[in-house]
Amino acid sequence: MNILIIGGVAGGASAATRARRVNPEANITILEKGPAISFANCGLPYHLGGEIKKREKLLVATPELFKNRFGIDVYTDTEALKIDRANKTVAAFRKTDNASLSFSYDKLIISTGSKLRVLPVFNENFQNVFSLWSLKDLDNSLEYINTHSPKKAVVIGAGFVGLEIAEQLTQLGLKVSLVEKAPQVLGPLDAEMASFIEQELLENGVDLYLGKEVTKVDSNKTTTSNILKQITLDDNTTVDTDLVFWGIGVLPESKLAVEAALNIGTSGGIVVNEFQQTSDENIYAVGDASECIYAPTNRKAPIPLAGPANRAGRTAGEHAASGKSQLKQKVQGTAIVRVFKKTAAITGLSVRACKNASIHYEVSFISANNHAGYFPGASELIIKLLFNPSDGKILGAQIIGEEGVDKRIDIISTILHFGGNANDLASLDLAYAPPFGSAKDPVHIAAYTILNHLDARPKLISPYANLDNFQVIDVRTSTERDKLPLANSIHIPIDDPSGDIRGRLDQLDKSKETVVICHSGKRAHILASMLCGMGFIDVFNNAGGMMMRSRCRH
Repeated sequence: MNILIIGGVAGGASAATRARRVNPEANITILEKGPAISFANCGLPYHLGGEIKKREKLLVATPELFKNRFGIDVYTDTEALKIDRANKTVAAFRKTDNASLSFSYDKLIISTGSKLRVLPVFNENFQNVFSLWSLKDLDNSLEYINTHSPKKAVVIGAGFVGLEIAEQLTQLGLKVSLVEKAPQVLGPLDAEMASFIEQELLENGVDLYLGKEVTKVDSNKTTTSNILKQITLDDNTTVDTDLVFWGIGVLPESKLAVEAALNIGTSGGIVVNEFQQTSDENIYAVGDASECIYAPTNRKAPIPLAGPANRAGRTAGEHAASGKSQLKQKVQGTAIVRVFKKTAAITGLSVRACKNASIHYEVSFISANNHAGYFPGASELIIKLLFNPSDGKILGAQIIGEEGVDKRIDIISTILHFGGNANDLASLDLAYAPPFGSAKDPVHIAAYTILNHLDARPKLISPYANLDNFQVIDVRTSTERDKLPLANSIHIPIDDPSGDIRGRLDQLDKSKETVVICHSGKRAHILASMLCGMGFIDVFNNAGGMMMRSRCRH
């Protein structure tokens, strides 16, 4: 059997090695148009900033390793040009010696990845404008930085990679300006959660230009050596710079599949079945080039993440080599990024995604320490959960914090994978010792908050809600109220040293809908529970308290 794979890195490399493990006799060949068969794309920003010291650490595997360990032939700098489905051949071109090559296959796996969205304004070949997509991009940008010692940089695009580049350039000592067309950083997150990362960027000296688009490059600001020195935004703001990185998203690289008349989805990704087979049963597609099933909506879409690409490669490689494999699993879209001291993570649906898919949802917010508060080094985690109000099923999560974000997002992603609800999350038996967590873990607290809401003990109300028609009780201290005022609220501090809380509660109107609010929701829950027990008709805890309400646009 001849198994031919177009493209290496995550999907193609995992497909090749899995095929070898299940079929020791197959002839397996990989064609890779770049110079490296398997490198760590996600590590590029960290070598740019010097956090990963040695470039060779980015090379996950070499052609020699594939040949010696697995008996797999690798052709680097070799680009596949055309798939001939009728004759089961692939025409290719090897750049190192300008050779035209032809490869036959019984099974073909396409792992061509994705391509960067084009930024039309950069239609000139500026020496100091870079993407960070390949090892060549990395080498070119590092050479320029080392040669020219830039002091200012503009990063265009505030997605995961853009934020990593902004962080690393700042740590190199550059003054960084971050430009994003959307009104927030990290588009997959909801705006109020993204605002924590925006605050972290500002506190570390990054200038933010949100809701702005680069419209032109002033040729008068370009030197004779074709080095870009200034960009202009759509509000006519100009930003001076010595260096530009851009990354405004990706598209599936499906050109070969299109030309081979394979079925392409509306998103541009190659349509595949549960075994990663395309509309031609002898051709598979994996990674960014193919569609995944996004589990929260059960809809097909490209999801350009390394984890799904690896798992798809494993499925395709095994099925191509043996005719059977485990079914491809749906994807939750779990992702995480570090930005200076803060970490942001998401899994499943956001509010925007729920609205776009017409999925009924409600939200909860909690703030809790990442481990026991009495143990040194505890830091705050902010967890937002989306859930179905009819049965408590978890729909998605977003977490911001310094330590322990990865652990909690993975826990919730696992709950999503198995279709679990708030009670399932609350019932998890998690490891506990003071350096690692708390006996009541933050994910337990987040789940308890939903369960309290479902039992109306008390109910939650969104931090986006208009409170004009509610009886609003603010249980914060006077100092807290001065920092974040809340108009038209009754001030009854929960920790009133007079101890006369109950006497004041008797003065309230039990028949009015009542919202209790504090900084994060913890103290408000205490008073709201008391009101429920005292016969108040409708009592709500403002989810996330003033911490979240102050970040929401009303």
